[in-house]
Amino acid sequence: MLEAKNLSCVRDERILFSGLSFAVNPGDIIQVEGANGAGKTSLLRILAGLAQPEGGEVLWRGQNTLRQREQYHSDLLFLGHQPGIKSMLTPFENLQFYQAVRQLPDRQAIWQALEQVGLTGYEDLPVAQLSAGQQRRVALARLWLSDSPLWILDEPLTAIDKQGVVELTALFEQHAQQGGLVLLTTHQDLTGTKRPVGKIRLATKSAEIA
Repeated sequence: MLEAKNLSCVRDERILFSGLSFAVNPGDIIQVEGANGAGKTSLLRILAGLAQPEGGEVLWRGQNTLRQREQYHSDLLFLGHQPGIKSMLTPFENLQFYQAVRQLPDRQAIWQALEQVGLTGYEDLPVAQLSAGQQRRVALARLWLSDSPLWILDEPLTAIDKQGVVELTALFEQHAQQGGLVLLTTHQDLTGTKRPVGKIRLATKSAEIA
């Protein structure tokens, strides 16, 4: 469903990877691995349509994502290093805004999402007053509200406690079980997941698909 064809990426006149091809199918959980500077974040941004590759293309359901940008972004939930939330709004208002964009208003679902990420009692505080970890949790709460089949997540488990990691991993597995696709970077060990986790290992100028 998501396919990369001969992707190459150059940053500051340095080749991060080239000739990278792979496919992610419904039900897949794929972890992108590589040393710092190998291009993990750059790859995710290219796949999400936030950066352009030096060469190659990204296909979604067999079509180039650049030619179906609106539909692709409707099918995609991307969480990057930055939380992507509005600091002057409360956690509840941020999630209301997300639902309005998705045209899926459901106040009860927001309360449940806030409970899942441990933010009940903080729902009415401006996000600017929350810690960096709590702000990250506001962003992660969108996972419980998402109807997008494709999740591209850059270090979603950062600053999350052990129980939170367990709950998020279970959510990834549930999403995959329902036919969704999860592509993520993380330093956490995912070997204990019930579903097999595929690997994309980035190395300079190349990549190994496992």
